[in-house]
Amino acid sequence: MMTDTNKNLFNLDELSDYKVAKNYNDVRGWTIIDANNRSIGKVDHLLVNKTHERVVYLDVEVDETLIEEEHNTYQNKVSEGVHEFLNKEGENHLIIPIGMAIIDEKNKSVNINQIDRSTFAKAKRFKKGDVIDFEYELNLVRHFMGDNTIQSSNSADEFYDRKEFNNTIHQRD
Repeated sequence: MMTDTNKNLFNLDELSDYKVAKNYNDVRGWTIIDANNRSIGKVDHLLVNKTHERVVYLDVEVDETLIEEEHNTYQNKVSEGVHEFLNKEGENHLIIPIGMAIIDEKNKSVNINQIDRSTFAKAKRFKKGDVIDFEYELNLVRHFMGDNTIQSSNSADEFYDRKEFNNTIHQRD
C-alpha cells in the first residue's frame, strides 16, 4: 500500500473545502443496483481525486449476500487453479468509477448497467479506511471492463480522462 503522501483518492468528507455540487445528488447511503437489477451494496463515500478536483469513484460497502455468493462462485473453480482475487475477512468495500453510475433519484439508487453481480462478487475488495493505491484502481477497472489491456499511463491523471470517469452523472428520468 502507498503512504498517505502519495494518496490519490480522498473521501469527500475528509476534505473541508469540497462538497457535492448543488446540481448533483449526494448519493451517499443510496443502494447500488447491478445490470440484472439486483442490489450489491450501498454508497458509503465519494472518492475525490485532488488533481482533477472531482469525484472519481463511489466507495461501496457491499452486501453480505454478495460476499457469501463469492464463496460459492469459487467453490467450483478450485480444481481449475487459482482464481483472480482472494478477499480477506473484513474486506467489504469496493470502488466503482463515477462514469459507470446512472442516478435514479426517484428510487434513491445508483444503477451500474455494465456490470453484473458475479463480476462484483469476484472483484478485489478492501477494508473501510484502507489507502487505495493506483495498482488497485487499475486492476479493478480492468476487471470491470473485462479488458486487461488498459494501460497504466505514465500518470494517474491521464487515467481519469477515460470515459469510465466522465463526471457528467447520468440521471434516469
